[in-house]
Amino acid sequence: MSEIPGDLKFMKSHEWARVEGDGKVTVGISDHAQGLLGDLVYVDLPDVGDRVEAGNACAVVESVKAASDVYAPISGAIVAVNTALADKPETINEDAYGEGWLFVVEVDDADQLNDLLAPDDYAELLEDDDH
Repeated sequence: MSEIPGDLKFMKSHEWARVEGDGKVTVGISDHAQGLLGDLVYVDLPDVGDRVEAGNACAVVESVKAASDVYAPISGAIVAVNTALADKPETINEDAYGEGWLFVVEVDDADQLNDLLAPDDYAELLEDDDH
């Protein structure tokens, strides 16, 4: 099983959120999710300035196997997107928790982060999925 960074929060749908401490949250998909999807070939990200709502689909990642919606873990405005993924979507496969980030949200309500899974809870969810 892949290493799960301790500074992240997770959704059951395998998105991660890293609190940056300046009212912003970086979002990506977990290493587990990229492993399930296989080689990523296309990423459709929101635009800077778009508003996203927690729990709503806001991006798409496509692999050779399937297209998968990416859900916003928190509500707010998009302030940055990882434009490098347009040319190299496989970066998500190579570094899901680092260079493979998807977008940054300026958070409306930080309390929404309390609704996300802690790393240990996410690890348990993955173990339950494997059984």
